[in-house]
Amino acid sequence: MGPITVALFILTALIGLIYIFLIWNFNHWNKRGIKKQTMANNPFLLMGDIWKERRAEITPGLSTNRVQAVYSVTQNICKQFVDYIKKQQRMAPSGGLNAKTLSLCYSTEVVADCVLGISSGSFSDNPTPLVGMIKRVFEHSFGFIFFNTLASLFPLIRKFYCVPFFTKDVENFFFDIMQKAINLRRENNEHRNRADFLNYMLQLQEKKGLDTMMLTSHTMTFLTDGFETTALVLSHTLLQLARNPEAQRLLREEVATGELSFDQLSELPYLDACISETLRIFPPGLAARRLVTEPFKFVNKNGVSVEVVPGEVVIVPNYAFHHDPNYYEHPEKFQPERFLEHNGGVRKYRDQGVFFGWGDGPRVCPGMRFALTQLKAALVEIVRHFNIKPNPQTRTDNALDETYFMATLKGGIWLDFEARD
Repeated sequence: MGPITVALFILTALIGLIYIFLIWNFNHWNKRGIKKQTMANNPFLLMGDIWKERRAEITPGLSTNRVQAVYSVTQNICKQFVDYIKKQQRMAPSGGLNAKTLSLCYSTEVVADCVLGISSGSFSDNPTPLVGMIKRVFEHSFGFIFFNTLASLFPLIRKFYCVPFFTKDVENFFFDIMQKAINLRRENNEHRNRADFLNYMLQLQEKKGLDTMMLTSHTMTFLTDGFETTALVLSHTLLQLARNPEAQRLLREEVATGELSFDQLSELPYLDACISETLRIFPPGLAARRLVTEPFKFVNKNGVSVEVVPGEVVIVPNYAFHHDPNYYEHPEKFQPERFLEHNGGVRKYRDQGVFFGWGDGPRVCPGMRFALTQLKAALVEIVRHFNIKPNPQTRTDNALDETYFMATLKGGIWLDFEARD
């Protein structure tokens, strides 16, 4: 039985099967089905026991305490971000500002500083090459997208040919950046005691004898989970707030008073609901794919069964679940209220197995805490300082860009920012 049949079976069977798939029987399909590439130690790409080991290495570096330790850095960058938006809006053409570009500048600056302790110059007139390189990483060609679509249906293709996620020049660039960041950190006593990801990795390097390539591989996890994903979620949340003035008003009321501490930032239910609803409508991961490693039989409530064997690929259509009216009333509408606690919150939909904003099971996004903090901090500052409106250039539906490998609004997100002060 091929992966398309399995995907359709899962879509029509009990949602509880998703928990069986992603959590309860994880060992049957703990591999993503992605062939290892040059960045062979990036936990996003690894499989089996090696994946467990590498993930266990980086997880302590993403703890709540470490995210909190760099929160003041994030707050400072958010203030710079507001000034940057004001400057860009003054020079903006009639077509508005590109929210994705703005968000990518922000996420690049945050990750560069909080993770590596360096500035990317994202808000300056002369940004470092890091900004341009980040854009290059995710502007995949049609050939890359076509190959991976084909390989999802016929996984044996990967045994004979593989298109790398990161090109060699991109890997070399980040290897060089990592080496320079390490050297600067060792020479700069000011940051030697900062509880950030790089210092954690340097401690891990000493403990386990990791080389620079290994450190770079770990850090590249933030390229996928930090730069691009955070920028996508931020830009789409701004889009939804611009389209829904009442939601924007309610959020502004929630975040109106004073500078928020790290703990206070974690206690904003409507902000959490807005982010969750955005992740539902535009989930960065359109689908989850796993390579079967042990035989398994799915059985639905009607007794219909399907058996999968090692070597097959099982696909969970995240986007389809998120837009299924059987689970989400009016699925195309932005309704953050559905994720508020009195309506069951996120837990309600996770327990049903129909929400995959950050993935699920043991392979849930390791950088979730870090990404959420950056998202919330930026949204608080933007909503406080601007009235956000959709530019007429932005489409009014939620059609996806079919040339991009993550959920992205077709035609781009063009917004107008009206300063409130």
